[in-house]
Order: sequence, then C-alpha cells, then structure tokens
Amino acid sequence: MLPIVVVAGRPNVGKSTLFNRLAGRRIALVADTPGVTRDRKEAEATLRGRDVTLIDTAGLEEAAPETLAGRMRAGSASAVEQADLVLFVIDARAGVTPADAHFAQWLRRQGKPVLVVANKAEGRLATSSILDAYALGLGDPVGVSAEHGDGIADLMSEIADRLPAKEEEVEAAGDDRPLKLAIVGRPNAGKSTLLNRLLGEERMITGPEPGLTRDAISVILADDQGRAVEIVDTAGLRRRSKVEESLEKMSVSSAIQALKMAEVVVLCVDAADGIHDQDLQIARLVEREGRACIVALNKWDAVADRNATRKAVTERLEDSLAQMKGIPVVTLSALTGAGVERLLPAVRLAHEVWNKRVPTGELNRWFEQALETHQPPLVSGRRLKLRYVTQAKARPPTFVVFGTRAEQTPEDYTRYLVNSLRETFKLPGTPIRLQLRGTKNPFVDE
Repeated sequence: MLPIVVVAGRPNVGKSTLFNRLAGRRIALVADTPGVTRDRKEAEATLRGRDVTLIDTAGLEEAAPETLAGRMRAGSASAVEQADLVLFVIDARAGVTPADAHFAQWLRRQGKPVLVVANKAEGRLATSSILDAYALGLGDPVGVSAEHGDGIADLMSEIADRLPAKEEEVEAAGDDRPLKLAIVGRPNAGKSTLLNRLLGEERMITGPEPGLTRDAISVILADDQGRAVEIVDTAGLRRRSKVEESLEKMSVSSAIQALKMAEVVVLCVDAADGIHDQDLQIARLVEREGRACIVALNKWDAVADRNATRKAVTERLEDSLAQMKGIPVVTLSALTGAGVERLLPAVRLAHEVWNKRVPTGELNRWFEQALETHQPPLVSGRRLKLRYVTQAKARPPTFVVFGTRAEQTPEDYTRYLVNSLRETFKLPGTPIRLQLRGTKNPFVDE
C-alpha cells in the first residue's frame, strides 16, 4: 500500500490544478467554475523520491446528505479517512474565509496529519493571506501557484517529509534523499562537459557548437562521502529576444523547470568571456525561485590574467547581485578536471546554509541589537515600531518581522536588516526572504 495524499478544500480553490501538477500530467478536468470535480480521482505519483497515491476530491460544502453537494462531501470525507496526509487547499487571493475556518476545525477532529496549501499565491497581495493561514491552527502553510508551478518543489519536499517512513527506512538515520542540483548557464559555457567530468564518463554529447543539449537530463552520482546527488544538465539559456524556434522554447522551458525543482543551482560561466548580462539574469531567476546558487567559473585554464579576472567577476557579482551577497565562486576547468573536486563540497556547504534555522533566542538578541544600532525610520512623521521577529521557514531562510505599520518599512531599512541577518548568522550567497507584517492598534478606530 502506497501512502495516500488527499487534496481537500472548499470549491474552486484550485484542488484539481494542484492534483494535476503533483501528478505531473493532466488527469483531472480543470475549469474556472466551482464544482467541476464530483467523484474523487486517483493517480500514482513520485514526490521527492516517495511513491504515493494522490486523491483529488470534490469541494467541501455544508449540505444535506441527500443532496448532490452532500453526497460529494461524503465522498471527500471517506477519502480523508484513508489519508496518511491531507493537503488542505485555500485560495491565497481570497484569504481565509469562514468556510475555510469551519473545515479546518472539521479536519482537526479527523485526527489526520494536515498540511495547509495556500494556492494562487503568485501575487504580492497573497503574502499576507499566507501568513493569515497560521490562524487556522494547522501549522506552517506552504504558498504555491499550482497553475504556474511556483512553490511546487517546496511543497513536494514538505509532503515527503511528513509521510510515514517506509518500513525499511524506519531504523535508518538521516535523510537519504539525493540533493537536487541543476547546472544552468548560457550556451557553450561547458555545462555538459562539467557533468561528464563529475560522472567520469562521456554521458552527455559535447562539442564546440552551442546548443547541443536540448532537454534537461538527470543523473545520480555519489559525492566523496558517498551521499547521493541528483544532477540535471540543462539547455543553454539565451536572451528571450533571441529564442525563436519552438524547439528551443521547449528546451528553455525544460531548463527553467529543472531550476525550479532544484535545491542548489550551479551557474556555469565561461571565465574567458567573463560575466555577461545574461549570466546575471539567470542568477536573478535563481534568486527569485529561492534556490541556493554557486558560480562555477569554467575554462579557467584559458584565462591569461587570473587575478584580474577573479577581481572583475567578484566586483560584478557584488554590484549586480546584492540580494545574494557573498555568492560562492569556484574556479575550475571541466575539460582538464582542474578544480572540479572543489565543486561538490561547495554545493553541500551552500545546501547547509540554504537549510539553516536560527535559534529563536539568538534571533531575538540580533533583532534587539539591530534596532539599537539603527533605529527604524520615521514614516509620515511617526517612527515605525518593529516589535519582534520569527523565522517562518528555511529553504531559503525566511523571516517575518511584526510591528505597528511594519508593512510601511522603507526598502533601504529592509535591506539593512537582510544584510545584518546575512552577516550575523553566516548566510552568504543564499536568498533571504524578509516579510514585514503590521499589527493592528486596538485603540485606533477604523
């Protein structure tokens, strides 16, 4: 029996779209109309190495048992009874509704593990609704956009972490899942040659012609300590204006999807050419997706003045990627093998930073010191009152600052807090998410 993951929630929150996305194929009908799904639908899927049975259910509604809506709810309740994990889906754009709160209470009474999924979270306005989902009392919510695929990789990881351990894994210590690594970059940067060098065999076709790799190719190898790493080689990413042929568009789409599914991304750069604007665009995409990143300066053997090149690259990264300050840089030659042995240890270190959780006591002490060093600014003649901070999650490190009118905090002060976090807790190169949430003053009439 495979673990059963049930997708539940009120009508029209995107349950079937999420079901299709997790299943990896279009199985359930999807339309912008409540009540399209009536009978529950099942599919087998693999989520982060775990085989599961996914069940899509009809929308949860209060209705008399003899009505169609009542029978649909009974079918959903039956599916929940079998579940090893329930994905309780809410609409992040609509916020937490009374119906959501009602069915959250109902789910708690069922005694099943529940993971809250805030769907349709592709816009800035959805952020506050994701935070409001904590009020449901079902633990940390996961924000996703099932339609666009945003956040799905993180959701899959959360699902895999919460499933019952396999019988043969019960006595095993630690996490045996392979680290997900994607190699990305412009065409002809040496990505496939680098993968071949890591594997020790000619797995990928290589040559001087740019664009040889068309699809994202995944392989698994063991690092020096015997731990598994799943590496995905991707097609070269050119500027969007130069991508014309439909085949290349599909290759680019596949590469971006591999980047979204990765935990760590190696940005392969031709050191002889230096950092191009397109390399920086790719790095910004990595940051937007919240992935750990390492810059691999390939073809280092072809560089004449290495000191000047290293200095130029470092300065360009510092100036253009302030949101990933301290990004690790590894110099290597995939063709000769020089320096390649330093890449996977750097990947493991970046992965640890990306997964880092800061103890609450240390975080509070940092917050007090940061406010004393540079007090919050005046906004509309009144000083902001930032009261406390908490780490909402890791992967990447995400912090939430609460306070009166905290959402009005200027960008430069937010940058100051992020840089201080990065320096104090040794978080080089990883994206840091800092969310600011205002608290209501009960003595002010609305």
